[in-house]
Formats: sequence, C-alpha cells, structure tokens
Amino acid sequence: MIILKIIFLFLFLKIFLDFYFNKSLKSNLVLEPLDYKYRNKEKNSEVIINLKIINKSKHKETMVSNLNLDLDFFQSKNNHYLKKLDYEESIYIYSGSIKKNIHNYWPTTIIKANSELLIQVILKFKNSDFKNKIKYIWLKIFWENYGHFGITKKQDGLLVNLNHHNKKELIEIPLKLGYKAIAVKTDLLGSFDNPIETVMKYCKNVTKEKDILTIGETPLAIMQGRYVAPQNLEYNIFSKILCYFFHPTSSLATACGMQLLIDKIGVMRITFSLILGFLFKCIGIKGIFYRLTGFESSLIDDISGTVVPYDKSIVMGPINTKLFCDKLSKQLKVDVAVVDVNDLGGVKILASSNSSVNNILKEILKVNPAGNSDEKTPIVLIRNNK
Repeated sequence: MIILKIIFLFLFLKIFLDFYFNKSLKSNLVLEPLDYKYRNKEKNSEVIINLKIINKSKHKETMVSNLNLDLDFFQSKNNHYLKKLDYEESIYIYSGSIKKNIHNYWPTTIIKANSELLIQVILKFKNSDFKNKIKYIWLKIFWENYGHFGITKKQDGLLVNLNHHNKKELIEIPLKLGYKAIAVKTDLLGSFDNPIETVMKYCKNVTKEKDILTIGETPLAIMQGRYVAPQNLEYNIFSKILCYFFHPTSSLATACGMQLLIDKIGVMRITFSLILGFLFKCIGIKGIFYRLTGFESSLIDDISGTVVPYDKSIVMGPINTKLFCDKLSKQLKVDVAVVDVNDLGGVKILASSNSSVNNILKEILKVNPAGNSDEKTPIVLIRNNK
C-alpha cells in the first residue's frame, strides 16, 4: 500500500512539474517573417524586410525590452568584397498605421495578449554591385522578452535570397523497376518561401502525367519555419537526464534535442514511452518509444544535421503534410509525397496524396536520389520510363 502511494505521489509530481515547466514560466512571444523585397535607390542597394512579433498568450502582456540585428553573408563570389561591404540598418515599428523609426535604440515595447507588433527592417548597402556579389543574407535577430516568466533572451535566423535562381536545372538518375528520378535543383529555401508556391515555381511545366513528386521533410519544415536556435530553449533537469538514455548519434542524445521534444509532448509521455520502449526492447521488439511519442521524436534534426545556415538550428518535422500533398497534387495534377530518406536505405513516407504510391516509393527511394549533403535537390520527380 505504501509503495502504491509513493508511485501515485511520484506520478502526481511528474504531471505537475511537466505542466509547470511547459506552460507556466515561458514567454508566448513568437517572431514570424512576412516578406521582403530588394530595390536600387540613389546608387545604393536596399533590402526591405517585414516581420511581426505575435503574443500568443490569452491573458498575459509581455514586453520586448531589446532587439538587435546582425548579418551573415555566405556564398559570395569574392570574399575580399565582404571586407569592403558598407551598410546601414534602420528599424521601424508600427503603432497602428504610423511607422516610427527607432533610430538605433529599441524602446521597451509592450505587446498585449492576443496582439502583434509589426516591424520593418531596411538595410542600405552603399555597394552598387551588391546584388551581383552576394546571393544570400542570414539575418540574425537577437531580442529580449520580459514578463511574468522573468527575462528571456531569444535568437532567430531568417534567410534572405537576393538573387533567385530562375533557370531550371534537372538531374536525371536511373532507378530500378523501370523508373528514373529527376532531381530538381533549387536555391536554398527559407521561411520566407511559401511551400506550395515554391514547389510550383520549380516544377511547373516540368511534371508529366503519372509522375510522383516527392519533397524532403526537412526542406518543407524549414519553409514552414519549423527550426529553432538552441539558445531559445530553456533547459531543465529532465532534458539533461533523459538524453542519457539515447544512442550518441541520436538527435535526442543532447539536452537541446530532448528539451525541444519535452516542450512539444511533455516529460510524462517521454518517460512513460522510454520505460515501455526498454521493456519491449528486452523481448526483441524495437521502435516502441518512437511509436508512442509520435512523429515529433523521430523527425527532430539536431544541430549540424542540416545544410548551412541551418546547421546551427534544431529542425523539427513538418506539419500539415497531408494537406500540403493534397493541395499541391490538385495544382500540378500529379501524385505528391513528403518523404524522409537517408543514405542508409531508410525510407519513411510522412504523407501522400495517393497512398497507392507509398510501396513503390519505399522501394525505389532506397538509393536516396535527393542526397543528404549540399545537393540542393529537395524535390525529386519519380517517372516511369515505360
């Protein structure tokens, strides 16, 4: 009887702490990208970026006590060019329809519950040939949240593509069973890219009847903004303990990856799944943990598991994959699937517009025609040669 009381007390404490850590002491502010544009003005180059910060709390107002920007440039044609790069930044915040220049000093700004703050960033480059030399900007946003939870420092990164690749590059790869793969080369993708519109842009007039269009789960997740800087995670003792129970190569073997999963599904579910998974593994049945914790646990990619510049972020699995497949299939008139493929022959079909294509995809995608490195071919068309 005493043992049962101890067990019930332990479970109660776990549930309480789970709720406490995941719901009570966290900021509900989220930064989301809206759009950007490039223009030449008076022999200068300007990049105008629109963002918003949303307060998803239903009751608590939260303050943004500070916000700063930093830029990373990569894939330039001439590294020496970067040393001479001269630019100015201006940040504007909106109060209703009024746009206010903060003049390089962020004023502490209150965002009320269920409301948002619109922000515009203007980057002025004095180099007239800027766009010809720099293709991508990685915009890093450092901002502070202040409220009932204390003060939290956050970091977000957004990819800005200054020179979109319009020429379609297709790579044909022979497959078995009479099929071939057509890998579609793209630019680096980011959260400014609308998933449906982006795939349409690269695949319109390329797809043929009876093609099967596949897209990798990680590029889709990135376009959906499903990546997070480890600095944004608030670690607790549970993430530091639970990560020890996973293989060193697993994305859950670090406190960062584990904390992200805790934030999504909770300590209780992870602990319960881990215990059951261990018991079933003892009798030769593997994979129970991932079945019980759902797709969130198996699709987390820890830092260094993704292409630059997302190699410093933790990427989660995509959401609404079935809806994405159905919408894109209707637009392009082909079957569509979201897949997770690796170089070890592992193939997972996360969703498809037509489940009858799943078995053939699991077989012919084992060679991983999209690759797992820096190929930039997230879209692969599967075509029957007959």
